[in-house]
Amino acid sequence: MQSLLAANINPRTGLATDYLNHFNEAIMLLEMIPDMPECVEDFLDWQPRTYREHFQASNLKAQGLIIQAYEEAETALRVEFDRVIGAMTEILIAVSAAMRETTRDNTRAILAEQTTGWIKPLLSLAGGLIHGSPDQADIDRIMEK
Repeated sequence: MQSLLAANINPRTGLATDYLNHFNEAIMLLEMIPDMPECVEDFLDWQPRTYREHFQASNLKAQGLIIQAYEEAETALRVEFDRVIGAMTEILIAVSAAMRETTRDNTRAILAEQTTGWIKPLLSLAGGLIHGSPDQADIDRIMEK
């Protein structure tokens, strides 16, 4: 349990919040586009990565533990998490394609603003899945200590 916490893995869910930084990067770039249209190139360079790909490419010492904990996470939780991540990824890929199709800064700014409005709630949902919600058994176990 201590090694999970040290690796920033929620021991209840087996998921690590560090993965969401990958999507926070895309959001940050999108938020910059309306004021700095040249940032569109940085956004277009952003590439989606799965949970495993993200951590395999990281320099984290605990990358093996992080991936193992994900693979051992409750199946229903992992499926729902992957579904939310998949939705974010699909949106970002579609918006990237749309931004490649247009050269108008105004259109790109509108796309960027709309996309952050779609992605942020999904990112919050993914964060909620990572953090989990305590159930009564967890509360009882904590109270016994």
